[in-house]
Amino acid sequence: MSNNESHNTDLLRIIHKLTILVLILVIVIALLPILIWKGDALVSYFTPQPKEITIQTELNQLPDTFWHPRDIAAVTDTSEQSKLMYGRNLITHTALYLGPQGSVSQISNGMNCQNCHLDAGTRPFGNNYGAVFSQYPKFRARSGTEETIFKRINDCIERSLNGRALDSNGRELQAMKAYIAFIGSNVPKGKKGAGSGLKQLDFLPRAANPELGKVVYTSKCASCHGQQGEGLKTPDGKEYSYPPMWGNNSYNDAAGLYRLSNFARYVKYNMPWGVKHDAPLLSDEEAWDVAAFVNSQPRPHKNVPADWPDISKKPIDHPSGPYIDSFSEKQHKYGPFKPIQTFYNNITESSNPKKS
Repeated sequence: MSNNESHNTDLLRIIHKLTILVLILVIVIALLPILIWKGDALVSYFTPQPKEITIQTELNQLPDTFWHPRDIAAVTDTSEQSKLMYGRNLITHTALYLGPQGSVSQISNGMNCQNCHLDAGTRPFGNNYGAVFSQYPKFRARSGTEETIFKRINDCIERSLNGRALDSNGRELQAMKAYIAFIGSNVPKGKKGAGSGLKQLDFLPRAANPELGKVVYTSKCASCHGQQGEGLKTPDGKEYSYPPMWGNNSYNDAAGLYRLSNFARYVKYNMPWGVKHDAPLLSDEEAWDVAAFVNSQPRPHKNVPADWPDISKKPIDHPSGPYIDSFSEKQHKYGPFKPIQTFYNNITESSNPKKS
């Protein structure tokens, strides 16, 4: 091959390479806007992605562990459903049936069972019925006997409603018992529904103070329950929108709320109205003090000579003697309760010595 032919061949090779390079540059320039616009998508397409993990943090998405009542609306037997609804109405509007102007009988003070057992006995820590059907019949130290649900309901009527007991064979008590049993029948026998009864509250290191409690009552309670604790009636005057806290139409001194620990726990986690147990507004001191103030006010008296046949079983905040200890009635009513609690703890430990 001559020198000219060799030179021409090299030149063609260079031109060919330049042509390919120019074509590549043209293609790159043409695709550049697309690469800029969709670059992230292309990168993610060729990049392995981690497995997606979703964490639910909203409160209403967390598991609800509290007891929920069975739904009356799911009952298909119309006669049974009617009985259950009547029982519920007797709980929510007791006064309309059994109050001073009751349509069935006039045996109570005008308060409703729902005034103490919120949301017809279904609210968590609102003194609900999540541990009634599953626990009764059961032995109660207050009476020293095994009690039925009928007895338990009548105790509330006679004490919290300051009334007279219903006939256990009567339509009203049968309906109330049926309602309470039905809504709690999803709790295994011998167990308690989560959130049943009242939430625990620590004792104060001091005695509860009625004078401090009066300040709490005036500022946070009186707007609903009245300056004189008289409550607020509905427009027809047949029941209370807000129940009386003391006086002739309130619970008597044998009622469960007359014990300071019960009242303090009740108001701490349910009052002022609208408060829920997980977001209380009252401090522990305010709850104990307002309980002391309310329970220092006049109310009906009920003789209960058969209560606590074994006085060693009395709660440490039971406000009337006799007791097996030497603490005064005043301390048993207002505290401080920790020394009394320590006394009974020592008795329990001495009667049940640990095995070595």
